[in-house]
Amino acid sequence: MTGRLAGKVALITGAARGIGRAQAVRFAQEGADIVALDICGPVDTVAVPPATADDLAETARLVRAAGGRVSTEVVDVRDVEGMRDAADRGAAHFGGLDIVCATAGITSRGMATELPERVWQTMLDVNLTGVWRTCKVTAPHLIARGSGAIVLVSSIAGLRGLVGVSHYTAAKHGVVGLMRSLANDMAPHGIRVNSVHPTNVDTPMIQNDVVSSAFRPDLDRPPTREEFAAVATSMNMLDIPWVEPVDVANASLFLASDEARYVTAVTLPVDAGSTQR
Repeated sequence: MTGRLAGKVALITGAARGIGRAQAVRFAQEGADIVALDICGPVDTVAVPPATADDLAETARLVRAAGGRVSTEVVDVRDVEGMRDAADRGAAHFGGLDIVCATAGITSRGMATELPERVWQTMLDVNLTGVWRTCKVTAPHLIARGSGAIVLVSSIAGLRGLVGVSHYTAAKHGVVGLMRSLANDMAPHGIRVNSVHPTNVDTPMIQNDVVSSAFRPDLDRPPTREEFAAVATSMNMLDIPWVEPVDVANASLFLASDEARYVTAVTLPVDAGSTQR
C-alpha cells in the first residue's frame, strides 16, 4: 500500500462487481475507506444478468482483504431518498466523504426509432439521472470537507456515436455535460469533477450472451469468448478486445488522488484508442 488515498472516504455506486468493485478494491489498497452501494437486483428493461447481494458481499470481502474498511448498502440510484440516506449513513459511519464515484449503470440495445419509451426512459433514469442524484446527495458532504473529487463513469459512447445504443449514447453524452457544469459549480468549494470513458471492459455487463450476440449477428448462436473478442478488437486502435476493470479503476484513482489536484472538467478516455479510430 502506497497510501495515495490514506485517510480518505470514497463512496462508490455499482460497487457489487465490474468497474465499481475494481474501484473499491483499488482505492482500499491505497488507504481509503469505502462506502459500497449497489442495487443488487434486476432492472426490468435489462436482459443482462444483474448483480446480487452475494456479489456486494464479495466486494466487501475483497476490500477488507486489501486492508480497507467498508460499509455496504443495497440501494437503487433511481431512489433519491434511499441514496440520500445511504450517503448520510456512510458519511456518518466513517466521519465524512472525500471521493464519489458514480459508476452504476445499465446496458440494453435497440435502434433509435424502434426503442420503446420505457426502455429509453429507464436508461436515462439510471445512467444519467442516477448519476446526477448520486452527485446531489453526496455534494453536501464534500462541501463540508471543503475539498474532494467526483469521478463520473461515462463511456466511449459519451464521446462518439455507437450503433444500436442511442439511449445509452445519449445518457453517456449527458454525463459529460453534467460533469462540465458540475465542475464549475463545485470549484468554489475546492471539489474537482471529471469523467472516465472506457471502451469495452471485461465485466459481466459485456460478457454475457445478450451483449456478445449483438456483436456477432452473423452467428445463429451465442459466440464464444474468442469469437466475441475477434470483432471487439476491431473497435480499438490497440490490438486488444477490451480493457480490464482495474484499468478504469487506476484512471479513477489518479483523478481522485492529489496527483490530479489541479485536474478538473476533463474527459479521460481509457479506450485503447477507440475514440480516435
